[in-house]
Amino acid sequence: MEFFLCVVGMVMIVEGLPYFVFPEKMKEMVNMMTRMPDGSLRFFGAMLMFLGLCIVYFGKKMV
Repeated sequence: MEFFLCVVGMVMIVEGLPYFVFPEKMKEMVNMMTRMPDGSLRFFGAMLMFLGLCIVYFGKKMV
């Protein structure tokens, strides 16, 4: 459970960093995302999940 909470905390830090450092650009990105078709957003989300799964897999395999 301790490792899980560490991972969740790190994800929150990484996710929040662009909003803290580039708030104006993040507003532009959110506006751009609202104009994108649903299929493009789903594809992008699926690719991010796949990449994350690969990173976890190779990270666990290296240990």
